[in-house]
Amino acid sequence: MPTPDFVLRLRERIGHDPLWMIGVTAVVVRGDDVLLVERADNGRVTPVTGIVDPGEEPAVAALREVREEAGIVAEAEEIAWIHATPPMVHANGDRAQYLDIVVRCRATEGEPHPADGENTRAWWCPAHALEAAGVDAEMRERITVAREHAGSVRFAR
Repeated sequence: MPTPDFVLRLRERIGHDPLWMIGVTAVVVRGDDVLLVERADNGRVTPVTGIVDPGEEPAVAALREVREEAGIVAEAEEIAWIHATPPMVHANGDRAQYLDIVVRCRATEGEPHPADGENTRAWWCPAHALEAAGVDAEMRERITVAREHAGSVRFAR
């Protein structure tokens, strides 16, 4: 589902006004490979991302999004980074800003495929080839932090 029902209901009331959202970036690894998807709405190549539903735990949201979007079953290993993204305007004019929670996950089963229509592709990419695959600097930073981080959560300051 591209936009959660609770967001659509909020948008009915507030229109395109700024909305503060909680999002997750699920950096799913399999050895030295990283799960990537190519978004159907804007062609951007990213790890799986999504919105945390009201009352949902961030790690549960990350695993749900991975299964829904790429057909991969994974286990959450660590919350690696919590940061606020810059304010953005979606293609439909909706303004939002996200508190993004980067969750490192380990794939346990399945082969990636665009499972729910949000993406046109899903595949394993060697970590050293992220830039060549079209992953922008912002998303490469999320991937690097998730792959290399150990210990307590990295807080943006």
